Amino acid sequence: MDLNNFFNSDMLQITFYGNTVQDYLIWILIVAFGFLFKKNFAQYITKLVFSIIRKSTNININDFYIIVKKPIDYIILLIFLYFGSRHITFSELGEYWENLINKLYILSVMTCFIWFFLKLTDYFKFILMKRAEKTSSKLDDQFVPFFSSLMKVLIVILGFFTVLATVFDVDITALAAGLGVGGIAVAMASKESLENLFGSFIIFLDKPFTVGDIVTVGTISGTVENVGFRSTRIRTFDKSLVTLPNKKMVDAELDNLGMRDSRRVKFDIGLTYNTNKTQIKNIVKDIKKCLDNHKKTVKNFGRVKFSEFDSSSLNIMVIYYVPGINWDDYLDIKEEINFKIMDIVKKHKSDFAFPSTTVYLKK
Repeated sequence: MDLNNFFNSDMLQITFYGNTVQDYLIWILIVAFGFLFKKNFAQYITKLVFSIIRKSTNININDFYIIVKKPIDYIILLIFLYFGSRHITFSELGEYWENLINKLYILSVMTCFIWFFLKLTDYFKFILMKRAEKTSSKLDDQFVPFFSSLMKVLIVILGFFTVLATVFDVDITALAAGLGVGGIAVAMASKESLENLFGSFIIFLDKPFTVGDIVTVGTISGTVENVGFRSTRIRTFDKSLVTLPNKKMVDAELDNLGMRDSRRVKFDIGLTYNTNKTQIKNIVKDIKKCLDNHKKTVKNFGRVKFSEFDSSSLNIMVIYYVPGINWDDYLDIKEEINFKIMDIVKKHKSDFAFPSTTVYLKK
């Protein structure tokens, strides 16, 4: 049987629900063609979209394709589904089912386009974050994720109202009037969320901290990783991730450790009680000289004093400042000075005291 006779055979003219077998076969072939060649069509559409926006970006087309691939694949399948469905009628199913199928198709198309615009927002976020990494300011590192989240919220809200108007035939004007009446109740119910949202705007305007700063809020200390609509994420020194509401970040006492220009080191040295006055004076003098001559301490702020008579030691108070906020450098400098103090104490033939008790027995 040749192909012409096959398509003209009586078997293909059998009708089911108002469509012939031939109509169903054409529909299946068109959809299958779209499924098999969707990758090629997706790459072509990606190149077309990329050619429009590439002038403002430095990303290559492969990275762009990875970001937007999935929604474009589904959009292409829906397009071929539409062309295939033009050969099929749903009138035999009844008006209710025909309308339902049409609305489901429109809903699927709109959902895919909303998904595509969300992915496009991720693409621009990726581009802007790359540019932000090249600048010395931390504000753009904080603003880009926030702006990206804001755009996604606006896209979802706009898409939601468009779906209501197009698919469910909702009167948006009447809905907006109804929301105006119930807006007070909604605001009361979402009081905490609104306070956190306003807190995020205050953080951006007042700039008490930026992403990357080391802060202390209450009992929480760590590095700010992200500032969102509702909360701020802080990576603690224990490497756990703490999420704090923006309202608390604004209202609570916040110590921005990243804004200080130096770290203070303060401790006491306990010498044994058999250390005489001359030895103590020489030890104090040499430690002070060590701090003043050190290349990585703040000059003229160091303090070394014989401070008190403790129960089992003669205490020397040591205070000095280390410039910068790098934690590793701070520990290295502190360790180096501690070793030098040990050498100074040994040099003057004294020793470090430890908690002890002397018992006198009366005969």
